[in-house]
Amino acid sequence: METNESYKDYMVRATAASDQIRAFAVTSRNLVETARKAHNTSPIATAALGRLMSGTLMMGSMMENEKDLITVKIDGDGPLGGVLATANNKGQVKGYVNNGYVILPPNASGHLNVGGGIGKGTFTVIRDMGMKDPYVGQVPLYTGEIAEDFTYYFAQSQQTPSSVGLGVLMNHENTVREAGGFIVQLMPFADDAVISHLEDNLKKFTTVTDVLREGKSPEEMLEIVLDGFDIKWNGTMPVEWHCNCSKDRVARGLKLLGHKELDDIINDGKPIETKCHFCGKTYSFDIDELKSLLS
Repeated sequence: METNESYKDYMVRATAASDQIRAFAVTSRNLVETARKAHNTSPIATAALGRLMSGTLMMGSMMENEKDLITVKIDGDGPLGGVLATANNKGQVKGYVNNGYVILPPNASGHLNVGGGIGKGTFTVIRDMGMKDPYVGQVPLYTGEIAEDFTYYFAQSQQTPSSVGLGVLMNHENTVREAGGFIVQLMPFADDAVISHLEDNLKKFTTVTDVLREGKSPEEMLEIVLDGFDIKWNGTMPVEWHCNCSKDRVARGLKLLGHKELDDIINDGKPIETKCHFCGKTYSFDIDELKSLLS
């Protein structure tokens, strides 16, 4: 599937019930397909990465400053190994899966078995807000299905009652048909009637994948979740896959190897190639360039 320019990836933000609820929803088909092409991932790996990137994008939009970055990292003992996504508050995201070629049978409900692919482990959120040390929060994986792990993280680490829904729908030829999700959060002053009504709505909500299959927009997704509430829309934001790697960045990484290891590479007398984890782009360094890193 080629990227469909008429189908735009974007995020919408809203509040409801007189600001007692805040909500986010995103459609991310094109950027997940871009990631799939970059990493040549299997359906289960694409689903895991797509869910994580959609969730991380929405978390990123909660940050205040342009230079803030959020990274969500899943480390599991399943065959996928781990998944990582990094986003800013401008709607840009990148990510990768440790073992992107994994294929597993469907789970008991007939869907891609992302939880089985990830297994048990940890869910880590790293917020880099330009201070000396980033903020790091970590919780055990709840199910490995990713949406529930975001929900559990918000409850445990941020004490924010939330509901997160994420989905990736694949075509038979292993391209991305639809992707997206929502985050709905209760504010500390939410009253019992609002909480009860929202819980009822969420019980009736089918799945993000079902809603995406019907061609619903992010606004329509939130209208289902927030049915019966007054909704105030707070704008939309385009979202995209964006990797900011460059030869200079890679060179700075090579410098961190230290003099001894760089000396050993130079003494081998062979140029080296290094690949970006996120987009797969290859950067080559000849001996003279490696020598210049030492100086």
